[in-house]
Amino acid sequence: MTKKGTETLVGLFVLLGIAGLVFLSLKAANLASFGSRDSYTVTAMFDNIGGLKARSPVRSAGVTVGRVTSIALDPKTFQGLVVMDLDRAVQFPKDSSAKILTSGLLGDQYIGIEPGADEKNLAAGDVIRQTQSAVVLENLISQFLFSKAAEGPPPAGNAPAGVAPPPGAKK
Repeated sequence: MTKKGTETLVGLFVLLGIAGLVFLSLKAANLASFGSRDSYTVTAMFDNIGGLKARSPVRSAGVTVGRVTSIALDPKTFQGLVVMDLDRAVQFPKDSSAKILTSGLLGDQYIGIEPGADEKNLAAGDVIRQTQSAVVLENLISQFLFSKAAEGPPPAGNAPAGVAPPPGAKK
């Protein structure tokens, strides 16, 4: 093989590598969907959106059925207003509920939709009324610590075996 042919193959290999890196970075940033799908917009109000971001997935039964398009603060209720685009091919009943969930222990957050049983389906512009806010790890830890602190120290007479009671405790 000639020197020019080798250089051409190396150049093609480098270009394929760069294209692969661009694709992976777009996929990691949830921007890999290049085409526009037929969708409808619904909104939901949450007390706490946690780390939810625009372009986060909306999933039902683990399958991605849409994306979060925008997040804002409602000036009247002071709740997080989340706008979602859902695939038109998937129609959810009006009484469906939305939860903010986490992928894994410390993964990204997404919206999970659980279908209801209503005869009528959600339409463009509808609001999902039944919502559950994000579980914030820091709040769980502080609740656990404060509940342990409220219990107080164990009674003096209930010391574990082999441990001497504190001075002045009755035997």
